[in-house]
Amino acid sequence: MMQTAVLDEISTMKERPAKRVPESAINDSLYMIQPNDLNYLGTIFGGTVMAESDKIAAVVAKIHCGQTCVTASVDAFRFLAPAYVSEVLVFKASVNRVWNASLEVGIKVFAKNTLTGENRHIVSAYFTFVPIDETRKPVPVKYSLNPETEEEKRRWREADKRRERRLQERSKK
Repeated sequence: MMQTAVLDEISTMKERPAKRVPESAINDSLYMIQPNDLNYLGTIFGGTVMAESDKIAAVVAKIHCGQTCVTASVDAFRFLAPAYVSEVLVFKASVNRVWNASLEVGIKVFAKNTLTGENRHIVSAYFTFVPIDETRKPVPVKYSLNPETEEEKRRWREADKRRERRLQERSKK
């Protein structure tokens, strides 16, 4: 059964035009951390980073699909280091994989110290989006993805593993 689903997906993907990863990627979206973004420890609220990440990832999904997309899930939102006032958050996001009716956008967030120039990787996350039509109903993704570099191909393979885990967890409920 799973083999048939994979073959159906490959067949569907070949029928759609493909986009290259850089066509919808965002490499340097910036957010200046302000005092009101800080928690009582003097570091940025995690929720602020999450909200900004979701916005950036949604833009990447919309650029790739050519239509509005909604967040379906977020996997492995990992906080790796804090960020402080007067630092700049640098967001890098791109489509990792496209399936028939959803796509995964990976995002990395860096904190850039504007005084020293130091960049620290502070967050990694994976967002799954579903394109919707004007009636807010899910529709197929218009464009497949053509990963070209070894890094893009690795992310493409790993995205499918994450999707399989999500589907297995959903089937247990």
